[in-house]
Amino acid sequence: MTERLREVQDALRVVIADDQALVRAGFRMILTADGIDVVAEATNGAEAIDAVRRTRPDVVLMDIRMPELDGLEATRRILTGAGSEPRVLILTTFDLDHYVYAALAAGASGFLLKDVSPEHLVAAVRLVQSGDALLAPAITRRLVERFASRAETATTLHRDLAALTPRELEVLRLLARGLSNAELAAQLHLSEATVKTHVARILGKLGLRDRVQAVVVAYETGLVTPTP
Repeated sequence: MTERLREVQDALRVVIADDQALVRAGFRMILTADGIDVVAEATNGAEAIDAVRRTRPDVVLMDIRMPELDGLEATRRILTGAGSEPRVLILTTFDLDHYVYAALAAGASGFLLKDVSPEHLVAAVRLVQSGDALLAPAITRRLVERFASRAETATTLHRDLAALTPRELEVLRLLARGLSNAELAAQLHLSEATVKTHVARILGKLGLRDRVQAVVVAYETGLVTPTP
């Protein structure tokens, strides 16, 4: 009984925000089948904010286009609150640059199209909950020029890269190329635990929330430059 209670308490908690009932039902079925606890559903951004405050989830699956309050504004409000904020994974049917940019600029930890496979959806939720970011190299490349051209309007971040060690700079360069912790470990001949420690120190020294912001800083400071 105690072991079962511990499993329930440790379950990954998710809020699904989407104005389409079928989408919510489908995602709920996929996630719960994999042992993920869907603690609330929301049909618009305002309901999503309320659900997050009530249930304190680990991850929010957030649609962009919703009535009353859209997912981007809801994400901004959720991630500027006090206390421990959830990770937000943006869901949309629109694979458009400005949505990707706006979502990540709002503080989201990832961007996912709604036609994703069940396996990819589950993997994405677990990935962002672990503190990683869902930034495929293709999305990173598409964002680079947009971030660079709009650097003057980007959120102000601490960018003193001099605080980083040579190894941390190397990790940041590879992280900005879209490598996962496992790929970083293989590239640098390190354990994944050591890579996670380096990433945590980079975020701490630069005052960053997560790997998404680290990627932005890497490009904005010129540490990494766009490649054709």
